Amino acid sequence: MRTRKLIACVLIGLYPFFGSAILRAQTCPPAEGVALQVLGSGGPIADDARASSGYLVWIDGRARVLVDLGGGAILRFAQAGASFADLDAVLLSHLHADHSAGLPALLKSGYFAQRSRRLTVAGPSGGGNAKVQFPSLDQYVDSLLQAGSGAYAYLSDYLQKEAGAPYLQLETVVNEPGREALIPVKDAQSNVSIRALSVSHGPVPALAYRIQTSNRVVVFAGDQDGRTVTFPDFAKESDVLVLHMPIPEGAGPGARALHATPSRLNEVARDAGAKEVILSHFMARSLRDIESNVALIEAKFPGRVRVAEDLDCVPITGG
Repeated sequence: MRTRKLIACVLIGLYPFFGSAILRAQTCPPAEGVALQVLGSGGPIADDARASSGYLVWIDGRARVLVDLGGGAILRFAQAGASFADLDAVLLSHLHADHSAGLPALLKSGYFAQRSRRLTVAGPSGGGNAKVQFPSLDQYVDSLLQAGSGAYAYLSDYLQKEAGAPYLQLETVVNEPGREALIPVKDAQSNVSIRALSVSHGPVPALAYRIQTSNRVVVFAGDQDGRTVTFPDFAKESDVLVLHMPIPEGAGPGARALHATPSRLNEVARDAGAKEVILSHFMARSLRDIESNVALIEAKFPGRVRVAEDLDCVPITGG
């Protein structure tokens, strides 16, 4: 009996932390219009009490676009009440594990969904430097699903048009910083336009995405070091701009070679003329003095700045 009481007390004590996330999930999305939901607001280290990167764009009550799927984001996908059958596209910003490791789990789960239409999956081409090389989207998916050689070859039906599982329509964007591409979304059941921009993330091939539907624009900057001069124009007048803040202002040169500092993110947001900024992809080092880092981004930025939590839901009103 004492054990049961203790468990009950612990659950009640945790409710302010976890209960609010559950309530947010239940009230998202609106039945009409566009909303952004954060599946994972954390980074690659299990020290931030957050799932790794993942986002949903809801359109008229259905989850249509999934952006990134890092560790833990597949659980948030389920908690959000999203359906694999509703997805029009999965967009991978790059192939770091905290952005892409959940893809095979999503596909396995998709076997149990009532879906036959193809699914667009977008991501960058290969690249790197003398120390590290990254595969293209095509190579990555083959390494996972290819019959006879893939790590999850038992899911190879996804690569065959007549095999029963939804066929994956792979869209690989050339890794050339500043280069834009339209992502065709075949068999889409929503009015959505998706563009990708190759951005600088150190040696890592990486993409930002601009999603437009119903006169609303949401832009995902993804991981980038702030050196892609065309990005502010790509994100111009976005209703919501998702910026990643895994490093603090005083981060060392190694970290700044991969990620933009808060002051640089401020410049990007102002140059883009974004109406609202959502900060995400935190690590313990950027959360340690979150108030100071956020203040740097808010400086001289006229729009609203939000700090993301897992399962946050933001209706995109365009106002």
